[in-house]
Amino acid sequence: MSTNSEDERRQTAESDRCYAIEADRLELTYADGTEAVSGVSLSIPKGEFFGFLGPNGAGKTTTIKVLATLLSPTAGTVRVNGFDVEDEPRKIRQSIGYMAQETSVITEMTARENLRFACDAYGVPRGDRAGRIDELLDLVDLADVADKRAEGFSGGMKKRLDAAMALVHRPPLVFLDEPTTGLDPKARNRLWDYFEEINDRGTTIFLTTQYLEEADQLCERLSVILDGEIVAEGSPDTLKREVGGEILDVELEDGTDARERAADIALDGDLFGDDPVVDVTDVGISVTSREARNRGPDLLVALRDAGITVTGFNVRSPTLDDVFLAITGEHIDDENDGFASAAAGTEDSAADQATAPDQTTAADGGDL
Repeated sequence: MSTNSEDERRQTAESDRCYAIEADRLELTYADGTEAVSGVSLSIPKGEFFGFLGPNGAGKTTTIKVLATLLSPTAGTVRVNGFDVEDEPRKIRQSIGYMAQETSVITEMTARENLRFACDAYGVPRGDRAGRIDELLDLVDLADVADKRAEGFSGGMKKRLDAAMALVHRPPLVFLDEPTTGLDPKARNRLWDYFEEINDRGTTIFLTTQYLEEADQLCERLSVILDGEIVAEGSPDTLKREVGGEILDVELEDGTDARERAADIALDGDLFGDDPVVDVTDVGISVTSREARNRGPDLLVALRDAGITVTGFNVRSPTLDDVFLAITGEHIDDENDGFASAAAGTEDSAADQATAPDQTTAADGGDL
């Protein structure tokens, strides 16, 4: 008869074969009492392209640093590639790639020299290095500039080189912490193609991003974190369905008073068969309802009869931005390319303070 410990070991071994990441009730509280992560549980199958989303200060960076062994959890259990983050951090670091928000590219060195340096750091066998470097340079489309110093590279080129450096040891799991922030759309799309290609080759990808379009296009499944807790999870399509219907966007010619009056009209129980969600926007109103398409024309007639001039309207499916609005009450701040949040920056500063005394990286295998 099997003992409980034997059953637990068998279950753990079976789980390790299936999952790249398993976190159970993960918590992290900083020395100043800030509770950055509270009871986060994740199960990410091997080979999945997983997205981890949330406003600034929600706990994204803290969570990814725990998973990459750069921070130690306060409570809970975490296994990455079958290894425990507290008992086997070195084995985890050897089995992951980590692309932080800031690139680790050494600008005084060429692209090829940067990759050689990464090979040294990750312990890639010497006989494999030349071929692997050439393969990666081709993959990230830097073969033509392989022997040029990175100081002359654009931001997109540095990001692609940084991604290649995180993959020289062919890790089965790669963490991408907001990898395309600050890039122009063309450079961003080229990185997307690269990430999709390595995922197609079997690499598990854990992505944090502030670009909802990025998560929508790349990720099979998402978790949304807010105030240190996961508040929603599922595929992009599943989350969008939870918004509850389609979106009717109405643009109005007049000012704030007209928008408020239009919102009151849209909330009239006789217009929409369900209980619509009505938001006042910068240019008019937005109505979320399962009857948006069918009853939209009735709303336009009611606005006209009230003397409110409509300059444009559109019925659309909900986006991930609508999901965030429904969950967090926040829109994407387009001007700053990030989530609008009163807590913006608090998480990053706390994480920086926690790691500042020791800048050991995942590559060098030091203990944090």
